[in-house]
Amino acid sequence: MKKTVCLSLVCIGFLSASEQLEDIDIVGETTSEMVQNVYSEEIQSADLADALQRNIPSISIIRRSGIANDIILRGQSRDNINVIVDGAKVCGACVNRMDPPTSHVVTSIIDDVEVTEGPFDVEDFGTLSGAVKVTTQKPTKNLSGEIGTNIGSFGYQKFSGTISGGTDKVRVLLTGSTEKGEQYKDGDGNDLATQLENYTKDRGLSGFNYTSRYKDMDAFEKSVIMGKIFIDITDNQELRLSYTANRSDDILYPSSKMDAIYDDSDIMNLEYSAENLGKFSKKLDFQLYNSTVEHPMSTQYRNVGQDKFMTHKLTTEMTGIKLKNSIDAFDREFTYGIDSSKRNWDGHYYMTMIKKGIIKETGTSINDIDTDNIGLFIKCKRDIGDVKIAWGARYDDTSIDTKSKTEKDNDYSSFSANIFTTYKLNQDVNIFGGVGKSSRVPDARELYNTKYAKQTDGTLKRVVNGNPNLKQTKNYEVDLGVEKYFSNGKIKVKTFYSKLEDYIYYNSSKMINSFENIDAHIYGAELNGNYLLTDTVSFDTGLAYKKGYKDSQPQGQKDKNLANISPIKLNASLNYDYDDQGFIQLSLISAGKWEDIDSENGEQKLDGYTILNLKTSREFNNGVVLTAGVDNILDETYAITNTYKDLILMTDNSDTMLINEMGRYLYLNAKYKF
Repeated sequence: MKKTVCLSLVCIGFLSASEQLEDIDIVGETTSEMVQNVYSEEIQSADLADALQRNIPSISIIRRSGIANDIILRGQSRDNINVIVDGAKVCGACVNRMDPPTSHVVTSIIDDVEVTEGPFDVEDFGTLSGAVKVTTQKPTKNLSGEIGTNIGSFGYQKFSGTISGGTDKVRVLLTGSTEKGEQYKDGDGNDLATQLENYTKDRGLSGFNYTSRYKDMDAFEKSVIMGKIFIDITDNQELRLSYTANRSDDILYPSSKMDAIYDDSDIMNLEYSAENLGKFSKKLDFQLYNSTVEHPMSTQYRNVGQDKFMTHKLTTEMTGIKLKNSIDAFDREFTYGIDSSKRNWDGHYYMTMIKKGIIKETGTSINDIDTDNIGLFIKCKRDIGDVKIAWGARYDDTSIDTKSKTEKDNDYSSFSANIFTTYKLNQDVNIFGGVGKSSRVPDARELYNTKYAKQTDGTLKRVVNGNPNLKQTKNYEVDLGVEKYFSNGKIKVKTFYSKLEDYIYYNSSKMINSFENIDAHIYGAELNGNYLLTDTVSFDTGLAYKKGYKDSQPQGQKDKNLANISPIKLNASLNYDYDDQGFIQLSLISAGKWEDIDSENGEQKLDGYTILNLKTSREFNNGVVLTAGVDNILDETYAITNTYKDLILMTDNSDTMLINEMGRYLYLNAKYKF
C-alpha cells in the first residue's frame, strides 16, 4: 500500500488536451438501466432498494424491515454488487446486513441511479456482477427549491425540503428530510411483531418476541441532511464539496434476533475537475471521500432482554482517493488513473445488566480489520464506421490486516479486463456484446467474523464462522444483445452467461469456517421495451429470467441450486398523460414460483405473486404538485425474500422465518416548488 504516492506521481506525469470530450458511453447504452428523477418520482419511502426493484426487473430485494433493505442483481448480492454514491464507494457496518450500502442514501436526495450489469466497470474496486451508481441532486445557479409532505398507510409520515441557488461562480444546495413509519401489515393484517409471534409459536423461540412494552413501537425513524457547494475556480476548473448525514433510530428486524438501536452515517466528498489543460489532458478528475458508519444492534426490545440484553456494536470507516485523466490519441479516447481505498471494520459484543446498571464488553466479532486497496485502470473507446468498441483493464493489489493474534492477514492481487462492442446493423437495429473478467476480495466478515453459537448443553460459545483461507472470487462473463427501434418505441433483449470461480458461498451445515469457495455459473435473459400507443398513452415493460447452479459443492452438501436466484420477474406499466401537467400510471410487478432453491442452506419454496399499483400526479401553475397512489391494490399476502442462511435469521434449525410484504398501502404527497 506504500505504492500509492509513487503511482500517483506516475499518473500525474501522463497528464495534460485541448478539445472538449464528447461523452460516448457505449457500455451505458447497452448494459445498464437508468432510473431518473428519483427524488420526485419515488416518494413512497426513503428505501432506495425498494425503488430499484419497482423499476428494474433484474433487481430483487432482501426484505428485512420496513426500510433499509438489500438488493439482489442477476442472482448475486452483498459485496458482489458495488454501490457508488457520487463516485464514492459506500459500505455498511452490520455483519448481518441490517444497513446495506443502499440504506445510506435515501430517495429524497437522489437525482438519477444507473444500474450497470456485468464485469464492465474498471474504475471502481470490486465490481463483480454489477454496480449501483447513484447521483445525488446538484445545486443550481438560480434560486429554487421545494418543500413537501407525505402521508401513507401504517402511520407513514415524511417531511422534506430543498433550497438551491448561487452566482456565476458559486452554487449551493441544502436538502433534508425526516420520516417515520409504524409496523406495516401484510395482506392478512399481521404487523411485524405478529408475524414474528406466528413464527415462534410452538417452536420454543418465544423469548425473541417483542415485549409488551415494545410490541407496538414504530418500525423506524430516519432523517437525512445533505449540503453541497460547487465552485467554478476558473472557466475550466470546478471544485465540489458535499456532506451527507444519515440518522436512523429504532429499526425493527423481526426475522433477526436483534434490532438496530440506531444507524448513523456521515459521507464527505471532495471533487476537483479541470478541462482542456493542454495537449495531454482533455479532462482531469480528482476525488477524495470519507464515510463513517456506527451501528449498534441489540436484543433490548425482545423478551430475552428484560433483565439483561446483548448489544453488538459495529463501526466502519471508508476513505478513498481517485485520480483519472482523459485524452484523445490515435483516433481513440483514453481514460486512465489510480484508485485507492482503505476500509476499517470493527465490532464488539456488550452485555447490559439492567438492574445493576452495568455494561460489560464480552467479546469481539470483527477485530479492527483494515482492507487496503490500490488499483490502476485504463479505458479506451473508439468508433470505426458503424462499430463502437470499448475496452478496459484494471490491476488491483489488496491487503487485509487483522488485529487478531490467532488469525492470519491476507494479500490479494488481480487483473481484470473487458471488451464491449456495438454494431449498428441499420438505422433501427444495434447488436452488442462483450466479454469480461472481474474480481472481488473477501470482506472481513467472510474471513474473520466470530459469533455466539448455542451448544448442546445450552451454553453459548464463540466460534469463528469466517474463513481466513478464502480466495477472491472471479467472474468470467459473456453478454450479448440486440436493440431495435421503432417509430413509436424500442425493445432491447440481453443475455448473459457468468462463470464464477472461487465463488464465496455460505455452508449452513458448518459451525466453524462457514464460508467456502465453490465454482458456479449463472445465466439468464432480460427484455426491456417501451411503446407509445397514442400521443398520450404509453406502455413500458421489463422481464428478467435467470438460473444458477453450483459446479462444485460446499463440504458435505449435494444441492446444485445456487441461493438467491429469484424466479422470473415482470415489471410493466401503462401510462396516461392526460395533459402536460398530469398523468395516471397503472403498474404491475409479477414473479413466478420460487422452486429452484438451495434447501440445504435454508431456502424455501415460495408462491408466485402479482401486484397492481396505481399512481396519479398533477402539477399546478402555482408550483403545487399533488401525487396520490395505492400499492398492492388487491391486498395480496406474499413474500419475495427467501431465507438463505448467509444471514443470521430466526430459525428452529428446520424452517426459517419468512417476512411477508406490505399489504394495501395508500399514500398522498403534496409539495410546493419555487
